[in-house]
Amino acid sequence: MTVTQTPVEDSLFGPLTVRLDTERGEVVVEGEAVPRIVLSRAAGTETDDHIPVGTRDGGRLTLTVAGEEASVHPAKGRLTRRSFRVDVRHAGHVWRLVPDSLPGSRFLRDGRRLADFYSEGDGEVTAEWRPETGPEAELGTGSDTGPDPTDVALGYALAAAFGTGAQPMWMLVSDAIGDLIP
Repeated sequence: MTVTQTPVEDSLFGPLTVRLDTERGEVVVEGEAVPRIVLSRAAGTETDDHIPVGTRDGGRLTLTVAGEEASVHPAKGRLTRRSFRVDVRHAGHVWRLVPDSLPGSRFLRDGRRLADFYSEGDGEVTAEWRPETGPEAELGTGSDTGPDPTDVALGYALAAAFGTGAQPMWMLVSDAIGDLIP
């Protein structure tokens, strides 16, 4: 697979497009109601086929949000689910995508859970926005708790770039022990 372009109908911000180019190591998310997000791998970077964007080395990745540079910090991805987290810092906020089940990852802004994302690393991404952060929550309280366009675009971009979900540590350990027993 080289390039996939997937149209998405997001439940909060309508139509958007997720484009994943595994050969170039680039993810682009754009739509009328969301800022354009571009996450790209530096040319010449050694790639890992298990990571859609090709690397977890934040020093080899560039992220822009509506043309402004943002910092992206993927963890190394070792034994624990938390070690597969990806953090983004931009405009005074911190976003985190972190696996919390085999297929899915939770998406947070400043520590508050906004959504659950699902992607197998093929460019297709599904989002389930948390009811307490959606438009219904805003109607009830008048507070600014719901996801904004940047949240939406970043969530899709990170899920497409790194995939979602991870095995729990006990499964990884049992697989390793099973490999040692003849």
